[in-house]
Amino acid sequence: MKPVRSWIVVADGARARILENDGPGKGLFPLPEEERHHSHRPTREINADRPGRTHDRLGPGRHAMEPPSDAHRQEKQRFAAKLAERLNAAAAARSYDRLVLVAPAKTLGDLRRALSKETAAKVHAELAKDLTPLADAELPEHLEKVIAL
Repeated sequence: MKPVRSWIVVADGARARILENDGPGKGLFPLPEEERHHSHRPTREINADRPGRTHDRLGPGRHAMEPPSDAHRQEKQRFAAKLAERLNAAAAARSYDRLVLVAPAKTLGDLRRALSKETAAKVHAELAKDLTPLADAELPEHLEKVIAL
């Protein structure tokens, strides 16, 4: 019987790493080419231009306009979309059988929205936690409720 290959994606809005498990008792193996980092610039640098100004509806006053969205949040969404593209391509190439997503709630939602139907069908479990600061050796104790390692 062919072992079930599981990919465990540990991510946040700026970092991600993918580990592989080939079944119970086999442990986790990092896929070195699958470690991704994206350094987000601070919001003050992303929105470096001064905001536009407008006149008050009544009177001579003027005030600055708020930017229409949070540029820092958009950077995180773009990172999640790129990660999802990689997962979608790997699912199409049958690189894994099951997928476990571990990320903070917002990043998890961004990933879910960007996954293809084929990839979403392979999602075995989700864990809404930020485990990116942990070493690979520390992950099994956090993942034991969602996947047998």
